Amino acid sequence: MSTAVTVSCGERLVALLEAYGIDTVFGIPGNHTVQLYRGLDSSSIRHISPRHEQGAAFMADGYARACGRPAACFLISGPGLGNAITAMMQALADSVPMLVVTAVAARKDLAMGEGRLHDVPDQSALGSQCSRFSHTLMSPGELPKVLARAFAVFSSARPGPVHLQIPLDVITQDAGAVSTIPWPPVLPPAANSEGLQELADRLREAETPLLIVGGGAVSAGEKVREFAERLDIPVVTTVNAKGLLPRAHPLLVGGSASLATVREMIAAADVVLAVGTEFGETDYDMLFLGELENPAWLARIDIDPAQLCRNQRPHLALCGDARQSLASLLAILEGQSRDRSGAVRVAATRAAMVTEQHWNTEIQAFFDNLQASLPGLCLVGDSTLPTYYAVWQYEASAERRYFHSATGGGTLGYALPAAMGARRALPDDVPVVALMGDGAAQFTFMELASAVQEKLPVILLLWNNNGYREIREGMLADDIKPIGVDIDAPDFVAAAGALGCFAQRVETPGALKDALKAALEGQRPAVLELPEASFLSGPVDSWY
Repeated sequence: MSTAVTVSCGERLVALLEAYGIDTVFGIPGNHTVQLYRGLDSSSIRHISPRHEQGAAFMADGYARACGRPAACFLISGPGLGNAITAMMQALADSVPMLVVTAVAARKDLAMGEGRLHDVPDQSALGSQCSRFSHTLMSPGELPKVLARAFAVFSSARPGPVHLQIPLDVITQDAGAVSTIPWPPVLPPAANSEGLQELADRLREAETPLLIVGGGAVSAGEKVREFAERLDIPVVTTVNAKGLLPRAHPLLVGGSASLATVREMIAAADVVLAVGTEFGETDYDMLFLGELENPAWLARIDIDPAQLCRNQRPHLALCGDARQSLASLLAILEGQSRDRSGAVRVAATRAAMVTEQHWNTEIQAFFDNLQASLPGLCLVGDSTLPTYYAVWQYEASAERRYFHSATGGGTLGYALPAAMGARRALPDDVPVVALMGDGAAQFTFMELASAVQEKLPVILLLWNNNGYREIREGMLADDIKPIGVDIDAPDFVAAAGALGCFAQRVETPGALKDALKAALEGQRPAVLELPEASFLSGPVDSWY
C-alpha cells in the first residue's frame, strides 16, 4: 500500500528557493518538469516564460548582472538543458550566478540508453562543462545540502551557473520531512594579512601606482572608490567593472587595456594592483596588439586561486574576496593619504586616448546622445559594432549598468533576453536598453513576444549593417571571398509591430532622442531600428 505524498520534492524545492531569496524563475514547462510547478502558484516567486530555453538562461544572466542576485531556470531534460548550454557558457565565462534546474530520467533508467524521452547518455556531464558543478539529486533529503553548496558558490567563491538535475521518480517523492530553513550563508574570505601588509608597504612607497578592477570587484564599489581617492590612484576598469567609479570621476581612466595609450600607462606604473580580473584577451587585447607586457610590480587579488596562476604572472598573489580584501587593506593604510598627481595622469591619458586610431567620434556621439536621453540607463550589449567600441568608449553611470556578450563567451543573441532579465531585476525608473546588430537580433527576436506578454518594457536598439559585418571584414583581411555573411533580414519594424511592440526606424542621429522618449513613454517593449549608414559617415577602422 503506497503512502500518500504530503509535500513533493518539487514543492519543497520551490519553498527552499523562496527561502534563499529567489524571486524569479525563467522557464518553459514540459512533461518532465510539471511537478516543479506544483508549488509555484502558492509562492511569491514570479515565473517568466521565454520562447526558447536559451532565452531563459540569458534572462537569468541579465537578471544577476543587473542586481547581483541569482535567479533560477526550470528546464526540461535533454533539449531544454542543451538549448541553455550556450547561455550557461557565457555566464560561466563572466562569473555570473544562476541556478539551472532540470529533470532527468528516473534513477533506474540513468545511463541505460533505452530511448527514453529526452534521454542523454550523461546529462550531468553535459551540464558540468558549463557550470561550477552539476549534481544529480538522488533523494529529497539531499536538497538542503545541495542548495547550501550552490548558494555558497554564489556568495563566497567565483560564481557561475550551478546545475541541479532531479530524476523523474525523485521529483514526486515525499519531502515533508525536508527542512525549508536555509543553511547559514558562507561568508567570503579576505586575503592573507601578511600579504596585505606587504602590499600596503609597496603602495606607501609607490610614486605612480595604478589600480585595475574587473568583474570580480563589481560588488566592492564603495571600497574601490575609497581606496582610489585615499591613495590618489588612477583606476582602469574592464567591461564588467564599468561604473565602479562614476564616468566623470577624475581618477577614472576609462578606456580599455586594449588601447595602446592605456597600456603605456600600465607600463609606466611602478605598482599595479589588479582586483578581480582574469586578464582575458577580450579585455586586454581586443585590438590584437599582442599580450600585455607584465608590469614592473604586480599584485593580484582574486577569490579564485586558479585565476592567480593564469595570464599575467604576479609578484604578489592574494586569494580573497575583492570587497573584504580592499576593506582590510584600507584598515592597514588607515590615515595614509598622499598626493600622487593621479588626476593629472588620468587627464593626460584621456587626452591621448581620443587621438588613437580606433577612437570613433561618431560612435562616441551616439553613446553621449543615448546617455543624455536616458540618464542612469542600464545598457546591455551584444556582439555588434557599437559594443566593440563600447569596450573603450562607453562609461556607465554606476556599477551593473553596462554589460555585454562581446567579451567572454562572445555569443550572439544575448542582449535582448539579458535586458529582459535586467528589466525584471531593476527598479522601474531605470531605463533598460538592449543594443544588438541585425544578425544577432535574428537569434532571439521572438523573445519580444515574451517581453510583451510579461510586460517587460525594454528598448531594443537594432544596429542594422546588413549582415555579419565584422566577420565579413575578417574574411576580406585574409583574402577570403565573403561567404555566408551577407544575410537577408526581415522588416524589423513590421515584425516588431506584429508582436505588439512600439517600433520605429530612426533615420538620423538627431531623431534618436525623440524616438527614445516615445519608446520610453509607451510603457511596452520597443524596437528602434538604426541603419548604420545613417549614423556613420563612412567605414570604420578595422582592427583586422
